[in-house]
Amino acid sequence: MEDRSTAPSPYALTLRDALNGSAETITRMTAGEVKVHVIASYESIFAVIRRSGGGGLAVRAAFIVGRFDARRAEAESGEAARVVVTTDFGEYVISFSADNEALERLRITTRFTPSATMLMPPMPRDLYALGADGDVVATSGEIEARQRGLNAGILYFRLSEPPFGNVLYMQNLTALNPYFEATGTKPEAAVGGTWPELGFRLPTPEEGATEAALVAGVEYVLSDAILVLRHEAPPHERESARQFLQMLGAAYQLLDLPAVEFRDWVGRAEKSAHDLDTAPAATIEHYGHRYVHPYTGAEYPDVMVQMSVIAALHGWGEWRGEAHPLEAQLKAGLRRFYDPQLRTIRRYLPNVGDDKNADAVDSWYMYHPLLNLGILALGEDEEARNLFLDSIDFAVRAARHFKYRWPIQYDITDFSVIDETAPADGRGQTDVGGIYAWVMLQAFELTDDKMFLDEARAAIDAAMGLRFNVNYQANLTAWGATACMRLWRVTNDEVYREQSYVYLASFFHNSIIWDSRIGHAKHYETFLAVTCLQDAPYMAMYECFDTFVAFERFCNDSGPDLEPAARMLVSEYCKYALSRAWYYYPDALPADVIADQQRENNGHVDGKLSFPLEDLYPDGQCAGQVGQEVYGAGAAFIFATRAFHPVEGAPFQLFCDHFVRAMERTGDRALTITLDGGETCAANLRLVRLKRRKLPKSTVRTATGDSIRPNATTTDRIDYRVPAAGRLVLTWE
Repeated sequence: MEDRSTAPSPYALTLRDALNGSAETITRMTAGEVKVHVIASYESIFAVIRRSGGGGLAVRAAFIVGRFDARRAEAESGEAARVVVTTDFGEYVISFSADNEALERLRITTRFTPSATMLMPPMPRDLYALGADGDVVATSGEIEARQRGLNAGILYFRLSEPPFGNVLYMQNLTALNPYFEATGTKPEAAVGGTWPELGFRLPTPEEGATEAALVAGVEYVLSDAILVLRHEAPPHERESARQFLQMLGAAYQLLDLPAVEFRDWVGRAEKSAHDLDTAPAATIEHYGHRYVHPYTGAEYPDVMVQMSVIAALHGWGEWRGEAHPLEAQLKAGLRRFYDPQLRTIRRYLPNVGDDKNADAVDSWYMYHPLLNLGILALGEDEEARNLFLDSIDFAVRAARHFKYRWPIQYDITDFSVIDETAPADGRGQTDVGGIYAWVMLQAFELTDDKMFLDEARAAIDAAMGLRFNVNYQANLTAWGATACMRLWRVTNDEVYREQSYVYLASFFHNSIIWDSRIGHAKHYETFLAVTCLQDAPYMAMYECFDTFVAFERFCNDSGPDLEPAARMLVSEYCKYALSRAWYYYPDALPADVIADQQRENNGHVDGKLSFPLEDLYPDGQCAGQVGQEVYGAGAAFIFATRAFHPVEGAPFQLFCDHFVRAMERTGDRALTITLDGGETCAANLRLVRLKRRKLPKSTVRTATGDSIRPNATTTDRIDYRVPAAGRLVLTWE
């Protein structure tokens, strides 16, 4: 959509006057090919960014009420410039950094120390598109993405007239946590705007909220803005998405990343398996078979839930070298979901209660159980293969009926639409084509029937043009990226590798790239989580670990041609998931953080059971309002089997929070390990002591022979912080 200038506000007119000569220049700097002038108008400090012969940007670094004095101060380490602003009510310190590490980057951080306890007044936005002569009205451009809810404070747009290029603006909301806490505010949709007045608007307390004042003498960060610039505009959505990922990666590198913690996912998996098998609230019997409750002691068994737990249990059994008995028990009842008349699996068992519409199915529910059946079938499970292939023709018929553009919910008997679109955005389940494509690729691998490959292509092709509106449900979007990558591998058609960036861009647009400390959120981690739906206010465990599974396969199929920033962001998401997901479990949270009531019909929370809560909130609401997911029990099995690596004959297991691309035993007490995460990122490699064993002396070296010292050592673990990309050699005595 083309955004053209509207009637200017007084703030824009003030900026125009300042640019036409009334402003004082305080300091100058450059970032690559752009020049930056820091100026003072009568009510603001601006950084004016210009590219020779084209348009520009103005970033308001401080909005000041009343008289002030601005002066250049001595820059500190890492800064290009520093400006101090003195007012009657406090002092601003504004630091600027600028570089050209492949892309032009500018960072502006504004700190404010009030001299008296005070309430902050309403603020204007901080970013303006400029014409060649400084006019803030005669410009046009296209906004591709802006902050959704409490997700990342990002704005991605192109200034096309006059030409300037692509801009990624990110507000590092983590730095503003003390301000949010002091004022009781939340940065919901704080980054956005209407052309040409864009960017961040600092949330301020409601009038009369005297308890929301800034305290005299305390320093608060009011803004930590990062801008990444590209001089060339992308020619199509695939290149726009790639540039978004590249620019987001460049901004990510400037963040002070929160620490990740070691989590005992093996112990958690053992407890989850025990609780699944023994807790009365976990399973129920129908037709002489065991089925999984979706929530603790609540809701009817459904096929998605059953298959999610079975597939994760199966992987756990392979990792252990011995199948868990519960896996076979849960598999035994799968055929009861199959409708021989429709020739497909149904969501519910035939005896589902009258309070459910047995014929209603969410579009993605048709395909996700097939995905997990396909995993088992490709692992040579004959019964899973038969059920998968018995249902696959109906799955294709549904896709063709909807022309690969699925509604929210439909009737499985005649495809009549029950809910066409979601109220939040007026769209259907836009990313179902991605998971459908993956299922079709599984069918192609099982049968070698080219029809399934053609179906996968048709589904991905139908989603082209959605740009940043692909995402409906986070894990489905991740499977879409993975399907595109596999299609590229199979067909050698570059369009599909490029299209994977569209899915990834939509996914990371919906991510929370900040560590919220608001309300109850201070008791858990939010960094690099993704809200589960395009309009959901919460992060969900199921979408978290299913995305983790999808991204593992994405990385498996990617190669050296993959955009490095895409590889880095995917790897970092998975690294943080291994730490962050621990807090979905009730025993990891203070009791008062968990909601007293759950959604109607979703049972209750039992803190003694090792099943995750469905919902954690970046705005600090009580967790577990939706319920406790028995169907999320598979998370522990997934994380344990991917992050922990048995080493035959060694007294330890090897833990790594990045996917290990290769691991070779190169000696009796030597391992060569290859990682392919972000080039500038770090991974955590840990030797975890086995029970009744003692950790040995160990050494880790890079491929070039550099020794890496442990960053922590206990009787139970030896921790190494290592490069996330490259080859490592581990030896022990």
